[in-house]
Amino acid sequence: MWRIALTLAPISALTLALPTLAAAQEADKRLRLAVPPELVESGVIDYLVPRFSLKTATRIAVVGPGAEADARLGSDGRAAFEGMGQVWHLSVGADPDAEAFADWLFSEVGRNTLDSFAPDGETVFTSEVKKTVAVAKVSYDGDAGEGAELALTHCGRCHVVGEINRRKSIGSTPSFAVLRTLSDWDSRFQAFYALNPHPAFTQIAEVTPEFDITRPSPIAPVEMTLDDLEDIMAYVAEIAPADLGAPIQSR
Repeated sequence: MWRIALTLAPISALTLALPTLAAAQEADKRLRLAVPPELVESGVIDYLVPRFSLKTATRIAVVGPGAEADARLGSDGRAAFEGMGQVWHLSVGADPDAEAFADWLFSEVGRNTLDSFAPDGETVFTSEVKKTVAVAKVSYDGDAGEGAELALTHCGRCHVVGEINRRKSIGSTPSFAVLRTLSDWDSRFQAFYALNPHPAFTQIAEVTPEFDITRPSPIAPVEMTLDDLEDIMAYVAEIAPADLGAPIQSR
């Protein structure tokens, strides 16, 4: 009798442990996904979740944005899909089920599933996310007022730098306003000392080499610093490009 009791005890303990183990395994296959209310109300989450669960046997518990979650749909993370006037991103932690959901959503199957969501026959979301390129606004930190004076002093003998010397330049050289119409005007000004004919008579402190004593400057040299050039760039940036009229039409 005692032997039977001792034999049954381990079996009973194992039997009791099996539901606990099963519950733990079940918990491991549950993913908490944080989703904004407006995305839930769209119906797309109810459309995606059961299809993912059917594929992976992983249950998803949808929670609010502020709740603890293994994965989140919102404005952070990798761009997943576009719709309702914005791009929706997916961020995941180290949870294997969260990584599996991300793999599925970005796979061909997941993308096709998302694209097929069309309540009332109208497509709401697309997996083709448009890439936006941020265009950085270029600014020049120099003193434009100082740049105007420097431009007149150093450049005005050849170029029209503004109304102040409109009739006192060499007619064959383009004015600053004409140069401003070029798409690469800033590059031209920044490196003007390396573009002909400027190297023959221009010295930029700590940038250009000294003139060869056997080939002195043919005219009074233009001598300035990089700070002077920065001031001139700030001035030129404020000049309105010249109106050159419509392109010539060939017949």
